[in-house]
Amino acid sequence: MSAVPSPSLAARTAEPESPETAAPAPLQYLHWTDRGAGDLSIPADQQLAEETAVAISYNGVNHAVMMATPEDLEDYALGFSVGNGVVSDPKHILDVEVHRDGDTVCLDIRLNQRAYHALKRARRALAGNSGCGLCGVEAISQALAPLRQHRAATGHGALPDPAHLHSLRERIRRAQRHLQRSGAMHAAIYVDVNGKTLWCREDIGRHNAMDKLLGACLQRGVQLQHGFVAITSRCSLELVQKAVRAGVGTLVSLSAPTDMCVRWARENHLNLLHQPAQAPARLYSPRAIRVMEPV
Repeated sequence: MSAVPSPSLAARTAEPESPETAAPAPLQYLHWTDRGAGDLSIPADQQLAEETAVAISYNGVNHAVMMATPEDLEDYALGFSVGNGVVSDPKHILDVEVHRDGDTVCLDIRLNQRAYHALKRARRALAGNSGCGLCGVEAISQALAPLRQHRAATGHGALPDPAHLHSLRERIRRAQRHLQRSGAMHAAIYVDVNGKTLWCREDIGRHNAMDKLLGACLQRGVQLQHGFVAITSRCSLELVQKAVRAGVGTLVSLSAPTDMCVRWARENHLNLLHQPAQAPARLYSPRAIRVMEPV
């Protein structure tokens, strides 16, 4: 089997790399500590990873939407196609066109007729992958559907007591039974307004862990707008979407959020915090809060 792409694609990918696109503007956060939000007049800036909805189509037919960093997209198109079994040989890819539009990118991959007919016969959703995110969604409009009907009508809810975020990593580790036995597990926990961990759910997939926790809470009538949900994984758009749809008031992640999920959290009235390993929690959403001064 040849490992050489088609001549037209090889010619394009052999060209010098184009200049890097401008980095997105840093987003502001506030320190959320026992003293409140700190000095609101001097918010801190943080450069966050860029996240974009990438729609993949073959010969003009929608195939999947992936959440990805919008760089090296022709490499991504080739690797995705081979790695997911869409083509068995890079020569089957005739060309890749990249179309950018705001927060979205479309990759139009052109296959030769033999490969395209084989894809149509075997076409199936990319479901069951533990880390695929929105890969089962076939159109940008579905992947980025507005959440207006789910957002809290009263705006952002109350923020958790900063004391409940102390030693959060240790709290989660103690709650993870499977992690202690085998490792390689993500977790999501729910902490109530009194700082008690009520539920922990684990899975090899971060989205699965979140789904299991939301299901456990909803089944038992837990009021998710109070307390907070904490996740061990990075915080990306699909986890923000899940939280808003389920009525979560506050989402805390142990890894930094992406730029897109901060914007969506702010727009949809979700409190969003990042708890670094060795620093106070960082409040990204809401954008600013009013702190009551002592009288």
